[in-house]
Amino acid sequence: MPVTERSDAFLVSGAPELFGELFERYGGWLYDFSARRVGRQLAEDLVAETFLVAFSLRDRYDTSVVNARPWLFGILTNLLRKHHRAEVRWLRALEKSGTDPLGGSGQHNFADRANERLDAKAATQALAGVLAAMPHDQRNLLLLHVWAGLDYPELASALGLAPGTVRSRLHRAKARLRVALPAHYAPSTSVNEGNA
Repeated sequence: MPVTERSDAFLVSGAPELFGELFERYGGWLYDFSARRVGRQLAEDLVAETFLVAFSLRDRYDTSVVNARPWLFGILTNLLRKHHRAEVRWLRALEKSGTDPLGGSGQHNFADRANERLDAKAATQALAGVLAAMPHDQRNLLLLHVWAGLDYPELASALGLAPGTVRSRLHRAKARLRVALPAHYAPSTSVNEGNA
């Protein structure tokens, strides 16, 4: 695929001053993802380090890959490996508190409804506990898929894995969630079941 002006591949392989546009495109996504994993303060450092590493590796970027998002998330995920203990501590604290690390100051309408807040807090606590106990490779895949929105090919690219490995690890991670959080995976009932 040709490198077109203002594509990610163009920004990575072009003049160094263009690289900043990648930060504008993806910095917020990388920050949100890492803040959920290790907290806001460390997330800022990790995003900055991600772009420093990406800038130093830009001459090795495959310009046939137009979208740099999986590449950047792959770099960030590698950097997060150094902070595995901090991530588990963060998830354990979330498990105890039930407070979303990116939760706002209560300005959202849903936050004003007590029942929803209690249900969400319990689900958040349970989910954090499952994530903290999950093997690191499964947690990486699951969170890149759910929080960063990477699809299977992007996951394979970001983590340097075969597509089959992505599918099997993600399947195992989802299976752990189904076992640990059965209320969130209850089969739906058909509206017409009672009319038979």
